[in-house]
Amino acid sequence: MASAVDAVGEPIPTSAVLMAASKHIARKCRAENRDFLNCKRKDPNPEKCLDKGQEVTRCVLSLLKGLHRTCGKEMDAYVGCMYYHTNEFELCRKEQELFEKACPLSE
Repeated sequence: MASAVDAVGEPIPTSAVLMAASKHIARKCRAENRDFLNCKRKDPNPEKCLDKGQEVTRCVLSLLKGLHRTCGKEMDAYVGCMYYHTNEFELCRKEQELFEKACPLSE
């Protein structure tokens, strides 16, 4: 895996990409995720929450694009490590540290 985005710059949301960006996603897409989960709690019918799910997807894809723009080299290294080590955070701490230094977590 060479990059977290395709040739035209669209994020490829593989498990390694999502795991590597999970802390950023948790912070930046918190409201969208909360609204989606609240919707699912209120009504188990999947059709009722499609719009909320699309908001989550939009938020995550936008965030991934931004991360790749800001710190693409570090993100690709971290994602590559996560992919190689089957998403084992413990084996990618060095890459995680460099990624989080280049793209610090913020509210």
